[in-house]
Amino acid sequence: MTTTIDRTIELSVNGMTCDHCVMSVTEELHEIPGVKNIDVILASGGTSTVTVVTDVDLADDALRAAVDEAGFDLVGIARDL
Repeated sequence: MTTTIDRTIELSVNGMTCDHCVMSVTEELHEIPGVKNIDVILASGGTSTVTVVTDVDLADDALRAAVDEAGFDLVGIARDL
């Protein structure tokens, strides 16, 4: 029996100002295979925190591309291993 372990990745994102911004980032990140859940703490005018829960390894490039596609700036990635 294989047991999967959820991993948490915290993204620091600049440029998000409203619920529409949150929706855009969330939709793009959900397109990455393996993303199970996303939680956003919006800091309008500051750096928002986007927490991604997954049970697979996600490439930094894939996370950055998703945030870029939504129109925002990914300024940091922290992983909880």
